[in-house]
Amino acid sequence: MNDKTAPDESAAQVTGGETSPPTLKTIAFMTGLGVTTVSRALKDAPEIGAATRQRVQLVARQIGYRPNRAGVRLRTGKTNVISLVLNTEEQIGGFVSDLIYGISEALAPTPYHLVVTPYSRTNDPLEPVRYVIETASADGVIISHIEPDDPRVRYMTEHGMPFATHGRTHMGIEHPFHDFDNRAYAREAVQKLAALGRKRLALLAPPSNLSYYTHMRDGFADALMEHGLSEVPFPTATVDHSIEDIRKLAAELLLRPNRPDGFVSGAGAGTFALVAGVEDAGFKLGQDVDIVSKQTSKLLHLLRPQLYVVNEDVRLAGAELARAVLGRIAGRDLASLQSLSQPSAVEAYEG
Repeated sequence: MNDKTAPDESAAQVTGGETSPPTLKTIAFMTGLGVTTVSRALKDAPEIGAATRQRVQLVARQIGYRPNRAGVRLRTGKTNVISLVLNTEEQIGGFVSDLIYGISEALAPTPYHLVVTPYSRTNDPLEPVRYVIETASADGVIISHIEPDDPRVRYMTEHGMPFATHGRTHMGIEHPFHDFDNRAYAREAVQKLAALGRKRLALLAPPSNLSYYTHMRDGFADALMEHGLSEVPFPTATVDHSIEDIRKLAAELLLRPNRPDGFVSGAGAGTFALVAGVEDAGFKLGQDVDIVSKQTSKLLHLLRPQLYVVNEDVRLAGAELARAVLGRIAGRDLASLQSLSQPSAVEAYEG
């Protein structure tokens, strides 16, 4: 049977007679090839010559061709979807947009599409993961806000769902991940404050149920001991508290007799609040108190040039997470799907 496309049907699509999206028949009409040949060329089938593959793929890009997901799923059992399960409250300083951008850029050359599956802190974080698996609505999952013994990791492992985590677990299950070295960050931050002559430091830490809390606390404690500094405990606030809460609690801490003269901040959003708390208490940043903060977008020096910052590349994290989950889908070795990015040097404002 001839797989050539009927000219009148495809011509209508190309010339605007139809408003439906371009199909394989559209590409076949424009290239003079059969639908089967076009389909194989789009899949990089080795039996199709390189020149033909390139011509078909160029035309497909030019006309905005996208495979029909329902048809792909019927033929292959795949959705060509990666689900990013994201806390909807992870939002100041561009974290969410940069993470999505990084993932999307890495998926762009592949057949996969990104779908964001949101949840809030008031919901069970396992529920959206369970939904994705029970409905078979994605081929792979990316999760963040990782706990040392994370029930989502256990559930996906038990159900054979390929996944990658933004953070590390400590539960005896090897899995793909990308993480930022928060232990190294805290050590560098304390070292900088020590060099500035600060003696009494407070840590605005992550919530204690998250893996990176332990990493950051360990680095902070090690560096305090190394430089002979003392800690001013600040357990009432975490980076997940509201800006108003952190501001109020920081001001209260600074009005105590044994106040801190330096802060290590675990997140840029929390640093906005720390600066406000310092000023509410009547102190001057850079004179009475210094702050070293992690930041995921270059905004903090616009707030106060006296801040010291360490950059975390969230777009890189997104790209690495996409690479990891795609690698898991393809059955690649786990060790090659685990990555840890190092903090940049502490930066001061240079005008």
